[in-house]
Amino acid sequence: MKVLLVEDDASTAAYVCNGLREEGHEVDHAGRGALGLELALTRPYDAAVVDRMLPDLDGLSLLKALRAAGRRMPAIFLTAVGGVDDRVEGLEAGADDYLLKPFAFSELMARLNALARRVVPERREETVLAVGDLEMNLIARTVARAGQAVELQPREFRLLEYMMRNRGRVLTRTMLLERVWEFHFDPKTNVVETHVSRLRAKVDRPFGAEMIRTVRGSGYLLDAPS
Repeated sequence: MKVLLVEDDASTAAYVCNGLREEGHEVDHAGRGALGLELALTRPYDAAVVDRMLPDLDGLSLLKALRAAGRRMPAIFLTAVGGVDDRVEGLEAGADDYLLKPFAFSELMARLNALARRVVPERREETVLAVGDLEMNLIARTVARAGQAVELQPREFRLLEYMMRNRGRVLTRTMLLERVWEFHFDPKTNVVETHVSRLRAKVDRPFGAEMIRTVRGSGYLLDAPS
C-alpha cells in the first residue's frame, strides 16, 4: 500500500513510518494538516492515517475537505481524543475507522489491511510496472527482464521501483537519497553510486541493452532502450 500519514508528533510519526516501511509499504508523512490535505489531493494513496489535533488545519476539517473533493481513499483517525461523541463526529466526517492513542502498531496494521480488503484498488496499473522488456510485480516482489528473473536485494528493488515509476526522468543523487534511503541530508558516501552499479550489473549487462543511464552532472534515468 501507499499510505499518507498526517501526524504532528515526531515520535509517533517515526514509529508509524518505520513500521509501515518494514512491512513493505510506501508512506508519505505530513506534520501539518494543510500539507496533508495538499498531498491527499495531488497524489494517489491507498489509505490515510490522520491525527485529529493538527497545526493549521485539524483532522476533521482535512477529512471533510477530502470527501467534499470526491476523494474516497480509506482513512483512519489516530488520536487521543476518544469520547463517544468525538468518535461519532470523526466517523461522520468521513473516517472509515478510529484508533485511540496509545496504540499497538500491529493493531493499526490490521485495521489498514482490513480496510484495504474492502476497497477495490483504484491504481490497478501500479500492481505491475513495465518499462520496455523490464517488468516488476509489486505484489510478488519479483523482477524480470525479457522473461528472465532478476534477483534483487530489498534496497535494490526499492531503487529500481522508484526509477521505473519515474521512467525517462532525470533523478538526482539527492532525490534518490531522500526517496529511497530517507536521507534528508548528504551522508557523504557513495551509497547511491554503489547501488546503481549493482542494478546495472543485474538489469543491463546480462541483456546487452542499456536501460539505466548516467546523465553527467545531473543524475540517472531509466528508460526503454532506444
